[in-house]
Amino acid sequence: QDQLMESGGGSVQAGDSLRLSCETPTKYSCVGWFRQAPGKGREGVAAIWRTGESVSYADSVKGRFTISQDKVKKTLYPQMESLMTEDTAVYYCATSRWELTTTEILRVDLYKNWGQGTQVTVSS
Repeated sequence: QDQLMESGGGSVQAGDSLRLSCETPTKYSCVGWFRQAPGKGREGVAAIWRTGESVSYADSVKGRFTISQDKVKKTLYPQMESLMTEDTAVYYCATSRWELTTTEILRVDLYKNWGQGTQVTVSS
């Protein structure tokens, strides 16, 4: 079963924190969080290899966002701190069965299995 399901989105104030979650399928090599702001393309936010050895973050969220995974519960947990209005977007989780490199792991086109997304709105 390859379904992914995101939850935890909502409306918050700038500076607030928000924890999202994503139920993942059983088989994958990498799982990532992506977002799409209104009028913009989808971009990689953070991703982690199934082994958990390393995590990769986009420069725009480094120091504010962290992700962790619970392989027993098959759930990914992105934690977002110090949210800014520019973080407003639909957030998606996605998995890839390929063994992606550090330079590839945030590439949208290398992920083929996507969730439906959850809206995060940050107001000033």
